[in-house]
Amino acid sequence: MAYIVGIDEAGRGPLAGPVSVGVVKVAEGYDLLEVFPGLNDSKKLSEKKREAIFIKLQEEIKKGNVQAIVCLSSEKIIDEKGIAFAVRSALARGVRKLMPNPEEGKVFLDGSLKAPPEYIQETIIGGDAIIPAIMLASVAAKVTRDRLMKKLALEHPLYGFEVHKGYGTLAHMNALRTHGLCAIHRATFIHLDRTK
Repeated sequence: MAYIVGIDEAGRGPLAGPVSVGVVKVAEGYDLLEVFPGLNDSKKLSEKKREAIFIKLQEEIKKGNVQAIVCLSSEKIIDEKGIAFAVRSALARGVRKLMPNPEEGKVFLDGSLKAPPEYIQETIIGGDAIIPAIMLASVAAKVTRDRLMKKLALEHPLYGFEVHKGYGTLAHMNALRTHGLCAIHRATFIHLDRTK
């Protein structure tokens, strides 16, 4: 049976927390848009809708209709090796785990993402708005990361991670100026102008 694998990432830009890569594998011909009504690029969906799709994804995984995995690269890896390496590393782990045999199917990736060279693959600019498997991967990556940032907010309550998920909002920047960096900040992403 031929498979389609969709891959997308979430959390490339935030100042804190890991980057998250979603990998979704379905049999060719399996109609994701029918099974997941309203499926779209995660950025175009409300948090409530993303959560509903994510719960439905868990059900489809249990039924054996869909396989999915979300791999993370920590803020430490991002600081040590850079964001491009961190994304590549999480992506390679995810796709090799979900489709160890590269001949099983084709990998579709969003934006500038690339799978390891042994895979038949196609990178599509704006793929998260075109290819349903990429849409679902984007939702899986985003919901997994958002849930983790809410958990981390309990450990680091001074920064409001549960609200902005680590992105560089004004409130987050103000918290950084007041409290400095915490353990989950990406030091290489943060340039505080102390004069302001």
